[in-house]
Amino acid sequence: MTMRRLSSLCRPRNPTCKYVLPIFSIAALIYSINECWRCNNQVLETSVRHVENSDRKLLPEDLVLSSVSGRITNSLQTKSANYLESHNRNTAFKENAYKVIKCHINAEYDIPCRREKEEVYVPFSFIQNYFDITGKLEKEEEGGRLQWLHSYSKISKPRENYTTGGVYMHFDHYFVENRDTVKCISGIEHVPVCNQWNASGYYYPLQIAQYGLSHYSKLLVEQVAPRKTVLLSQGVIKKKRWAVNRGDTLTRVLDPLRGGYVIEFFAEESFAKPGIVFSVSEKENFILSFDLRFKQSGSLTVVVETNQKRVKRKLFVTYVCSNVMISVSGEQVYYGIGSDKCRTWRTITRDIFIDIEKGLGKKKINKRVSKIVGIHLRGHGWIDNITTSSSAHLTQFYHAADWLLRAQDQNGGWPNMVTHWVAKEAQALSPGWYSAMAQGHAMSVLTRAYLHSKEKKYLEAAVRGLKPFDVKSANNGVLALFMDKYAWYEEYPTTPSLFVLNGFIFSLMGLYDLRTVLSDNKDVQRLYSQGLTSLKALLPLFDTGSGTTYDLRHVTMKLPPNRARWDYHTTHIVQLLVLSSVESDPIFATTAQRWSDYTRGVLSPHN
Repeated sequence: MTMRRLSSLCRPRNPTCKYVLPIFSIAALIYSINECWRCNNQVLETSVRHVENSDRKLLPEDLVLSSVSGRITNSLQTKSANYLESHNRNTAFKENAYKVIKCHINAEYDIPCRREKEEVYVPFSFIQNYFDITGKLEKEEEGGRLQWLHSYSKISKPRENYTTGGVYMHFDHYFVENRDTVKCISGIEHVPVCNQWNASGYYYPLQIAQYGLSHYSKLLVEQVAPRKTVLLSQGVIKKKRWAVNRGDTLTRVLDPLRGGYVIEFFAEESFAKPGIVFSVSEKENFILSFDLRFKQSGSLTVVVETNQKRVKRKLFVTYVCSNVMISVSGEQVYYGIGSDKCRTWRTITRDIFIDIEKGLGKKKINKRVSKIVGIHLRGHGWIDNITTSSSAHLTQFYHAADWLLRAQDQNGGWPNMVTHWVAKEAQALSPGWYSAMAQGHAMSVLTRAYLHSKEKKYLEAAVRGLKPFDVKSANNGVLALFMDKYAWYEEYPTTPSLFVLNGFIFSLMGLYDLRTVLSDNKDVQRLYSQGLTSLKALLPLFDTGSGTTYDLRHVTMKLPPNRARWDYHTTHIVQLLVLSSVESDPIFATTAQRWSDYTRGVLSPHN
């Protein structure tokens, strides 16, 4: 009876048959797969038991269905067998498996390490911090390679012997305007504005001189004329480029002040209006230069297009008749070009990339600035000689040199108008303090400007810069005496004295530059000679046996040694290499070699 009933249930005319049989079939298939899985895992467990001690875990993708009948082969068996064969052949892995152990550091704390037989492996992240080294995991070779460096800073050895008028050390590698300590490039003075010790910004002579030296050095190293595109010259109006709204005017006129033709424009000053638009499509050169004068006030806006993920956006940089250094509103960056200075003819040269970066942040630059698309003129003024170029090193060099002419005071110094605390144990430096390093850098800029231009005003300013070297730090000069014997020119003229090494050597290089140009000037000869004598005598005091100290506060202030960071340490080395190329005393070359060895982990001998 039961069989009949079952038979009747399976008749095709009964719809229940459509569902019961498939369910039984699926259940049987799952049971078969599960049994096969369990059986294979038992076999695998005996052959690759070592996996339990490693970081390798079984993943679903390691199991591959090999046939429709439900047979499963585990690809991990093959992988494990190959791994075992290779590793056992080289390291006898079965007997020396890695084991996690504790490393007890200086009887203070534990970190996880790994042990293989009698060898212990310590995490590189711990070694990196503990020994102040650097490293990077590269993927050039199979399995990767760790690039281990004792020093993160490279030694930029001089290309040739140092000469006054030549490349200044390794400053062709410097990008001063890119530094975070540069608030912006002033639209009024055309030099960097520093924000290192005062967020509102101030002119820092040392930074400005480095800006000039870096561009001068790049000019010599690149040795290729920059790419240049002339967009407007002699006031020639190409109507296709201009868009003039009703009520605005654009005219070519003869300017008596310049003795040539320029474009006179008149448009509403309101930023709500587009003004007169000069269309541009510049994709390669982002150094923009133009001659500009306003009658009273006005502005010039540069429109830049970004292209990220095929989404185009526009950023705006506006140069306005104002004394405000820099301001930002949304996608707009404003630079003051002087409320009075804008009324006289001036050549304005701007790095559009830098102007956007300083206003909107580096992330905006990363949004792929693709091209300059337009220039908007507002107000009543005159414009000519609009060009774009790939670089403007010589112009930027003279911006620094000319600022040094304007900023030098009656004492021959370039005062730092900011308060600075160098060390808690030293008195604060009040606004108006001089820096021997800035004095030396300024001399190096001015002597190069003189050699290039033959204009004596630069050389005369460099000579006036000698005055603070004969005035003691306590009396607002830069001179300090070590043990009442050795003259030292202070980068930071504190009380007590710090005796900063790199700043002192930079001051010597400035004296050397002026000395080579004015060989008959007894003051510069004396200052350079006594400074060189002091350096030879005190140089060993900066040597720690594994690096150098930044200054001698451990001697003058009885403080712990102020170890020089690797970038300062390599600067010390390059400075000594430069001196060794102009001075015959072997102390500079031998010391530079020993300090170079420190960057590779070599230590001085011990007892």
